[in-house]
Amino acid sequence: MTVEYDGSAFSGWQRQKSPVLNTVQGILETALAKVADQAVTVICAGRTDAGVHATCQVVHFDCRKPRENKAWIQGVNSLLSRGVRVVAATPVEETFHARFSADYRRYCYLIRSAPVASGIFHGKVTCLKRPLDTQVMHQAAQRLLGERDFSAFRAAGCQSASAYRNVHAVSVVEWCGITVIDIRANAFLQHMVRNISGALIDIGTGKQEEAWIGEVLESKDRRKAGVTAPPDGLYLVEVGYDESALPGNKPRFPLLLAGYE
Repeated sequence: MTVEYDGSAFSGWQRQKSPVLNTVQGILETALAKVADQAVTVICAGRTDAGVHATCQVVHFDCRKPRENKAWIQGVNSLLSRGVRVVAATPVEETFHARFSADYRRYCYLIRSAPVASGIFHGKVTCLKRPLDTQVMHQAAQRLLGERDFSAFRAAGCQSASAYRNVHAVSVVEWCGITVIDIRANAFLQHMVRNISGALIDIGTGKQEEAWIGEVLESKDRRKAGVTAPPDGLYLVEVGYDESALPGNKPRFPLLLAGYE
C-alpha cells in the first residue's frame, strides 16, 4: 500500500502508547481494522518524524480476509482524516517486506527564500529570509556520496546499530522558486536528512565554506554539523524496490536528482 500524508498535524509516523499523540500509523491501522474486520499492524518503509510529510510511504500488512483494491483504497480513505490518503494498493507475496525489501529511499527537502514567510506554504516548506546559493550547495553535497560513516549527521537518540549509509545521489536545484535538496540512499539515520539540510543551508547562506561539510562528515562529530533543519520542508518521496518484489512502483515527485535514471 502506498500512503500519502501531510505530517503537520501528526506526532510522526510511529504509533505511540499515549492516546493523546496523533500518529499516521495509529489512524491508518484504525481505519484498516474496520475494513479488514480484524486488528491490523502495518510495517512501513521508513519512519518519519513529527511534522515530516510523505508522498510515497510504502507499507505492508497481513489480512485473513480478501478484499478488492477498491476497498483498501476508497473504503480506507473514507475512514481517514483528510491529511492522510491511500493512493495505491496491491497484493504482494508473503516474502515482501516494506522495510527490508527496499533497495533505497529518497527524500526531498524544500526551502523557500523570501523576506516574508509564506502563509500558503506554512508547514509545507522551510522558510528562510536569506537567499541561497544553490550551485555551491549542490557542489558541497557531492562530498556526501558513497558509503560513509554519517555519525556527524545522526540524531543523538538514533538507535541504529551502524552509522554507515550509502548515498547514491544528491542534488540541490531551484524548482519553481523553491530550493530542493533531493537525496537518495540505501537507508537513512534518524534526522540524517534534516541535519544534512541544515549544513547545506549554512553553506548556501555563506555561513560556511563549501569544503566544510566534508570536514564535518570526516569528523564523525554531531556537534560540528550545526543545527537540525525544521521538519516542515521534508518529504519522503520514493521507496525503490526490485520490479519482481513490487511491480509498477513509481515515484510521486519530479525526478530532480542529477544522473537519476
